[in-house]
Amino acid sequence: MRRSTLAVSPAFKVTFTQMQYLAQETLRGLRRGGWMNWAAISTVTVLLFLFGISLQTSWQVNGMLQNMGSQLEISAYLRPNLSGETLQQQLAQMPDVASVQLLPRAEAWQQLVADLGATDLQGATDALGQNPLVDQLKIRARSGEQVPKLAQMLSSFSEIEHVSYLNEVMQNLAQLNQGLGWMGWGTIGLLTLTALAVINTTIRLIVVTRHQEIEVMQLVGATTLWIYLPFLLQGLVFGLLGGVMAIGFMAIVHRFMAQLLISQPAFLQSLAQNLQLSTVQSISIPLTLLGFGSFVGLSGSFLAVRRFLMR
Repeated sequence: MRRSTLAVSPAFKVTFTQMQYLAQETLRGLRRGGWMNWAAISTVTVLLFLFGISLQTSWQVNGMLQNMGSQLEISAYLRPNLSGETLQQQLAQMPDVASVQLLPRAEAWQQLVADLGATDLQGATDALGQNPLVDQLKIRARSGEQVPKLAQMLSSFSEIEHVSYLNEVMQNLAQLNQGLGWMGWGTIGLLTLTALAVINTTIRLIVVTRHQEIEVMQLVGATTLWIYLPFLLQGLVFGLLGGVMAIGFMAIVHRFMAQLLISQPAFLQSLAQNLQLSTVQSISIPLTLLGFGSFVGLSGSFLAVRRFLMR
């Protein structure tokens, strides 16, 4: 019986040999890096961990603001002796309005008297001469960003005398999120420069220790790209390993916080529910960390060998 053989094209053999060479040279360079490799990887890990925490916190706070804004009610108090039924139908048709609830003055007065502990509704009304309240509309916007604009628009209605909502709370949370964002981006910028410097120094030292091998390769006709491509791949490995470690640390922190919230009051647990990320965001964070880590690693290694590549 003839044993069937799988034909392998010469192009495939060349490609496989090239990939094997790149892998071997990259691993050899990593072994020669020693503790400098750990310095580069740990720096990238800290950078990506803080970057991931900042990105996640920003998304969580923005989501909480959106959720709070969509649940935030705008109270519109009509002018005396005006009914809110017609205006309720008009506001319900506006595109930015999610819902409109009418609280008639008679029902509002009944609730107020009950809250004050009075039992004689008619007596309380006769004591004041009339019902002092007005019809109230409770409006909810479709998103938190539309609340200030919608409140301002409601104030322009001639039937509405006064509009109120928790504007200061939303503004303070938004300003706090913006301030934390600027601080986070500033820290990430400094750590990025530090990571680039460490990777640059590490790759330069590896290049110096292998200068004799590089000279021999140049003498036998090896191109500059193939000589220094393994050094670029080493920087890529630094970035990917740092990204994987940062993702692992974030997962540990997330699990720790989840266990900690189990024993907390219901208020904190409900607040944590508003901080949940969407599925797309949960997938985007690891991919972003790996992509940013790869960019930092490649950039640092390119800066180390660019003067050789530019020859």
